[in-house]
Amino acid sequence: MDINASDKKKLYSLFANVKDEILDGGLNKTQSSDVLIIDALNLFIRSFSVLPYMNDDGVHTGGISGFLKSLGYAIKLFTPTRCIIVFDGTGGSVKRRKLYPEYKNKRKTKVRLNRTYADNTSADDEERNLRKQLIRTVNYLDCLPLTTMAIDNVEADDVIAYLAQDKFKDNNITIMSADKDFLQLASQRVKIWSPTKKKLYGCAEILTEYGISCENYINYRTLEGDVSDNIKGISGAGLKTIKKCFPIFADNHRYTVDEICNYADTHKGKYKLYDTILANKNIVERNYQLMQLNDSQIQSFTQLRINEILDQNCKKLNRFEFSKLVTADKIWNNIPNYGVWLGEVFNRLDNFVK
Repeated sequence: MDINASDKKKLYSLFANVKDEILDGGLNKTQSSDVLIIDALNLFIRSFSVLPYMNDDGVHTGGISGFLKSLGYAIKLFTPTRCIIVFDGTGGSVKRRKLYPEYKNKRKTKVRLNRTYADNTSADDEERNLRKQLIRTVNYLDCLPLTTMAIDNVEADDVIAYLAQDKFKDNNITIMSADKDFLQLASQRVKIWSPTKKKLYGCAEILTEYGISCENYINYRTLEGDVSDNIKGISGAGLKTIKKCFPIFADNHRYTVDEICNYADTHKGKYKLYDTILANKNIVERNYQLMQLNDSQIQSFTQLRINEILDQNCKKLNRFEFSKLVTADKIWNNIPNYGVWLGEVFNRLDNFVK
C-alpha cells in the first residue's frame, strides 16, 4: 500500500511521541507516580537475624542476600517509579532521648539459633558480622538506581513520615517495614507493606485486624507501649482491653490525649483502665510524643538536607560493579541467575533515572 507524504509525516510524528514515551518508561517523570520507601535497618536486621543464607565458603550472608531479595520482591510487586532507602542516622533521635533517656537503650544484637555457629560464637562476633554485612549491603545499593539516605541524629521513622506525608504528598506511597508504628500513617494514599506477614495494610485492613481506625492506631500504641523501643505502656492496656474501654477508637476522628483522658474521666469506675490512665496522664502524653509520626518531627534545616539528597540524580544500574561484589562475596547461589534478576527488578527503575 502506498503512503502519501502527508500520511508519512503523521506517522513519523506519532512514532516520535511513542518513542519518547517508551524511553521514558511509559510515564512522564514529572507527573504523579508511585514511590516505594524502605525502612532499611528494620529490613536488614530481620534479614540478618532470621535468614540462614551462607556463601560458598560457609560464611553467613543472610543480611546481604535477604535484604537484596526482599527489596527485589517489593519492587517487582509494587512497580514503583522511584525507590528510596532510608537508614537511621548516626546518633538516632536526639529529640526522643531528650524526652525519655531510656528510649531504645535495651536493644542488643541477638545470636539466633537457625543457622550453624561454632561453639565459641559470641555476641561481639555477631555484632562485628552484622556491621560488616550492613556496610557491604550499602555497597550493593550504590550499584542500583535508588536513592539511599541517612540523616544524622534523625530516625528513619521520622524521615519516612516526612517523605510520605509532605515531600511526596501527591504520590501514592508504599512503606516497606515490619515496624507496626508505621500503620499510623496509613491513608487512602499511603499503604504499609509488612515483609514478615506478606500483607499490605491500608485503613480497611487495620480496622479489620485491630478493630481500630488508622486515625486512632497511634492512640492504641500510646496506651499499649512498645517493648522493642523500651517504651512502657499503661498497666493493663492490651488490645482487647483497649477496644473494650475505647470503642470510640473505631471512629475516623483522631482523638487527642486530652479527649482520651476526658473520655476516661467520664466513664471512670466502669473499668480499671480508666482510673489507671487518669493516674498516669503524664506517661500517656510522653508515649504519644515518643511514638507519633503524623506531626512532622523534622526541622526545616533537616528537610533541606533531605531535599538535597532527593534532588541528586540517581545513578544508573551498574551491572559490572554489582557482579564484582557478588563474585567477591560468593553469594551467586543466594540469588540464582542474578544477572537476569537485576534486569527483571531494576530495568524499569533505571528508565526513570535522568
